[in-house]
Amino acid sequence: MHEDANGGGHRGESEASASGVDQEYLSLERELTVLLRRARANQGEMARQVHPDLESAAYGLLVRLDECGRQRATELAAYIGVGKATMSRQLRALEDLGLVAREPDPADGRAWLVQLTEEGRGRVQRVREARRGRYVSQLAHWDRREVAELARLLHQLNRQMEK
Repeated sequence: MHEDANGGGHRGESEASASGVDQEYLSLERELTVLLRRARANQGEMARQVHPDLESAAYGLLVRLDECGRQRATELAAYIGVGKATMSRQLRALEDLGLVAREPDPADGRAWLVQLTEEGRGRVQRVREARRGRYVSQLAHWDRREVAELARLLHQLNRQMEK
């Protein structure tokens, strides 16, 4: 049995969560919240840089296509975590903006393959290069090993979250 500062019995759950044992997780939650809030704001900015009419949520699709090449719409929906109807609407909007092209999947006539157009690829790559440049500028005082360690840890976290 743990005693509290007043010599009493068990500590309350909120007291326990503030203990040194859990403090690392509270700090993690706080820092991830700030990081994700900033990432959402930056995603909107980057989407507008790709195209003024681009929805913020669609930027991730373009990056995925830039990194992985041609994919089925169902694969993109699963990766982003949206339903078929939402994916179809987003892809139609991207197609209307001239950023992606769809073609029937030769392996399955019911499915579509999506890929960046040349215009889409050029726009996405310019925005991604500018973003990397900002990272280099903002983290210039960091040791490169620290940057590599941060990338490794974020990769590890992302992999764990996929499970």
